[in-house]
Amino acid sequence: MADFANVLPMVLLLLVIGGFAGVIAGLLGVGGGIILVPAFFYAFAHLGYDGPQLMQVCVATSLATIVVTSVRSVLSHHKKAAVDWQMLRAWAVFIVGGAAAGVVVASQVKSLTLQVIFAVLAMIAGLYLAFGRANWRLGNQVPGQPLRGIYGVVLGFFSAMMGIGGGTFGVPLMSLYGVVIHRAVATAAGFGLLIAVPSVIGFLLLQVTGAPPYTIGAVNIPAFFLVIAMTLITTPWGVKLAHAMDPKPLKRAFAAFIIVVALNMLRKVLMG
Repeated sequence: MADFANVLPMVLLLLVIGGFAGVIAGLLGVGGGIILVPAFFYAFAHLGYDGPQLMQVCVATSLATIVVTSVRSVLSHHKKAAVDWQMLRAWAVFIVGGAAAGVVVASQVKSLTLQVIFAVLAMIAGLYLAFGRANWRLGNQVPGQPLRGIYGVVLGFFSAMMGIGGGTFGVPLMSLYGVVIHRAVATAAGFGLLIAVPSVIGFLLLQVTGAPPYTIGAVNIPAFFLVIAMTLITTPWGVKLAHAMDPKPLKRAFAAFIIVVALNMLRKVLMG
């Protein structure tokens, strides 16, 4: 059992991480996972908890927070009748299946492999956030089978491996098929729940060596509770900032931040 002197620095870092993630989520509407996973990784590694499955802990803990934030988001959007429940039902089995497969693969690969996957996909997300255009289209309506099933499985698979919800890939995907942005964001919150619930169940059953204190399976319990608590406090701050300033330059700056984080993660992998 870790003593208080060892746990206190971890608690303080996690409070900062949760606060930052909440502000960014409220300000830019970006899901917390793409912030939390690298933040957890660098915080835990800095504190000396750099075991061979550290990335699995970061991914699993991020997904655990997404269970809570997705429920809150879906309920909020449902009150505004923004969630496309028909689309959620049609995609659900494929997203859940993809997420389950992602957890199985993530539990078997090395932490370095997960770092590379996260970094490459985060870089793609950052580039789209920076340069994507609202008028880009792949089609005029969301596709049916078999393409819908393929998209659902791929979205669930890579989101589970990255520790992110449905927004990072789900919102651009739906937007590329003409779904209005508010409906895409609301429905993607449901995608996040479909990804996170089966993923967390799987990660709770994983045996992890060298994990930070108070980790169950691959989910770090202090990180989960502290981040949830801080995002509840700071997300409204981000929302207020979003209404007080132009978020477009901030979105580009955040995209650049994601790309830099991804490149730094790749650099660490290459340097061993």
